[in-house]
Amino acid sequence: MKQFTMSPSEIARAVANQNPVYFINEILQHGKNALDSVTEEIGRMVAEAIFMVEREEIAGPRYHPKDPTIRKWAKQPGSIFLGKSRQRVSVPRLRGQDGEIQLKSYRALRRPDVFSDQLLTQMLTGMSGRRYSWLVSDASKRLGVSPSSVSRHVVRATARQLQQFRERNLEEFLPFAVMIDTVHRGGMAFIVALGVSRKGQKQVLGFWEGATENHALCLELLNDLRERGLVLHEDVIFTTDGGKGVIKALRMLFGAQLLHQRCTVHKCRNILSYLPERYHGGAKMRFNRAIEMSSYEDAKNELTKLEKWLRPLNESAADSLREAFEDILTVQKLNIPGLLRKTLRSTNIIESLFSQVRYSEKNIKRWRSSRMKQRWLGTILLLCEKSFRLVNGQNQIPIAIGAIKEYRLTLALKMKVA
Repeated sequence: MKQFTMSPSEIARAVANQNPVYFINEILQHGKNALDSVTEEIGRMVAEAIFMVEREEIAGPRYHPKDPTIRKWAKQPGSIFLGKSRQRVSVPRLRGQDGEIQLKSYRALRRPDVFSDQLLTQMLTGMSGRRYSWLVSDASKRLGVSPSSVSRHVVRATARQLQQFRERNLEEFLPFAVMIDTVHRGGMAFIVALGVSRKGQKQVLGFWEGATENHALCLELLNDLRERGLVLHEDVIFTTDGGKGVIKALRMLFGAQLLHQRCTVHKCRNILSYLPERYHGGAKMRFNRAIEMSSYEDAKNELTKLEKWLRPLNESAADSLREAFEDILTVQKLNIPGLLRKTLRSTNIIESLFSQVRYSEKNIKRWRSSRMKQRWLGTILLLCEKSFRLVNGQNQIPIAIGAIKEYRLTLALKMKVA
């Protein structure tokens, strides 16, 4: 964004030359960014110069007034937001036939939403509102800005972000894959859906709060996405951590047509949890060798060998692998290309998102209400979206879409023959 860089001497010349129109436009358009980058004292001086220039623009110089009904009055104390702090300023007054005329530049620099958005960005990196003194300078402390007033600003900002997140339209998002997982916060379960578009773009689609992760909670989330315009057709690949409630909800919606990929990372951890530590290395090596194979038949043969190896060691580990055979090999079954296959076979993308959520909320010691939890989660998810990149293997998505259609066609022919 363009930065406003006029020096104090240039400001003075602009006023002296009676050429403030361009200057005013520059200030109103770019001045807030400029004031954020200078010291508080210089920022205050520039702001007061802006007010004087605007007053001259409206009323004209004393020896040549533009409108005889507009009179210059005295000055009054005021305050504005400069960057992360609040500053006292002296504001020139104008009076017209209908009373006080407020300066547009002063009104713009008093906007509380600008202040709360800036403060919120700082807080989401780990600071809570009750540690506001770490953010402000000595000058703003002298203004007596209390921690409680900061909290009110944050509530307004996060509530606005939550509304934007929960109500945004999803009609234009064309899903190729959807990852569903749950993050636990304040004793509650928040099930989150992260979409991957046909262009490889990631977007947080929505979340739903419940006591535990179950199929009813997942159905509420999926119905909400559909009501906001998301088209969840049968060729969308769903990647989950293997939670029974989520899988049940997906099967209720799509039946036998469901394309479900179970997270291989979660399944490997689950298998290892049954084994003594001395067998972890061997089991992990065999499991990874199977899932790295591109052929469905080859991968299934390797998993069968792993099951036979596990059976004498621990029946539960072998059973855990056996029940997930088909779901952990969905991307091989669909013949998804290599790099994209690696992206879709785990929930690592959404797990990375959750790690940012936990880090951003680490200083919140007490959740006061469900509304507070939802405000923060919606705000953080929107903030994380700004740093999203295209998924690895995004250029292989058109190939994958063609492979899915071919898989559907082959499946239909087999059923017709049978």
